[in-house]
Amino acid sequence: MNNSEVFRGPATWRIVLAALLDFFTAFFGIGYLLALIFGGRTEAGFHLKGGPALLAIILIVAYFLVFNKYLGGTIWKRILRAQR
Repeated sequence: MNNSEVFRGPATWRIVLAALLDFFTAFFGIGYLLALIFGGRTEAGFHLKGGPALLAIILIVAYFLVFNKYLGGTIWKRILRAQR
């Protein structure tokens, strides 16, 4: 087997960067959206507690599960071509 037959996959830095950017995108996007809905917006951004905070955690986990399983990768994995 020569080098042209071996699939190396994406570089590790792409995978790590995509994961970090996906987490921040999901956290701030979902958090801000829920703050708009449930009234948790502040001058500095947003503040969630109780039920809305738990819902945010559930939706962030769902973001990763749904995008990776059914949509071929998360937003930043697709942008950075970091799918394995």
